[in-house]
Amino acid sequence: MDEDLRNIVLGVLATGVSASLGWLGRTYLWRRRLRRKQEFFGLPGNSECLLVVNRESGGDRSVHRFDVFALLELSALIKDCGAQARILSHDQTHQGFGDRTEFCVGGPYSNRRMAAHLATLLPGIEVNVEVEPGADRGAFLIGGERYPSEPGVSEYVILARLTAGEGGRPVFLFCGQRAITNQAATRYLARHYETLARLHRSGSFVVLLKVVNSQAYGPDVVELVADVTRAARTVPVVAPAAT
Repeated sequence: MDEDLRNIVLGVLATGVSASLGWLGRTYLWRRRLRRKQEFFGLPGNSECLLVVNRESGGDRSVHRFDVFALLELSALIKDCGAQARILSHDQTHQGFGDRTEFCVGGPYSNRRMAAHLATLLPGIEVNVEVEPGADRGAFLIGGERYPSEPGVSEYVILARLTAGEGGRPVFLFCGQRAITNQAATRYLARHYETLARLHRSGSFVVLLKVVNSQAYGPDVVELVADVTRAARTVPVVAPAAT
């Protein structure tokens, strides 16, 4: 009987030790993954970040519903990092960058903050901001390559992570040809941030994404077109005027 009791006690102890080691291992992996996520997004616990939207919510200047969905995608990421978000309209954001992580949503035709970021941080990107409908409306020009928009069929969005300023916190840009492409870029970032972090080691990057057949698939079918970091950050050479 004593031998049986000892075996039972040893079995219970071994089970308890194994369970404890398993819990400690899972906790360690979870914390390491969280730290890496916080580092990539520049969001340590209890920090504050900015969500800059292209329209003030409410009234005649309401945020497009797909941009609202994009903000919800970003809010979930921010909450996972244990940080807090402050939402500002694009025309109310009068501050530099680097002190706090910033997520800027919308094209330069509807977001002054985005227009300023493109001009300052990504001079190699040109966006057609014509209001009138046309073949070139919303088209991107990057490194001499033109990327036109075919609404609902083939559309492009720029996803960028840029580090600048004294604080070193990143600025994330979601600059799409339509609102649904902004949401597609935020969803792509949520799904692939670990891959992006490994490829770019938490540094600056600019990638061009293609949203395929959004009229049927919404923001879910996204293709990586190219890493355009070098072209986007290079000031284009202006040919001398003919004499």
